[in-house]
Amino acid sequence: MTLSSFNWQKSSFSPDGSNCLEIVAAERGAIKLRESDDPGVILTATTQEIRGLILGLKADRFSTHFADA
Repeated sequence: MTLSSFNWQKSSFSPDGSNCLEIVAAERGAIKLRESDDPGVILTATTQEIRGLILGLKADRFSTHFADA
């Protein structure tokens, strides 16, 4: 399956449809993520990893890792 055959979804919260995260369900239960402004860079993760990321973000577990950014 090629990347162009995926049905990438963008957030409805993105005001102009750019500069947002796109997501797609892929083969074998994988989830693929990419930024709309750089679609060639793709992160592939399991649903459990995405769930852990979302829960960690909601719990503010990563703010100390990016304090200097």
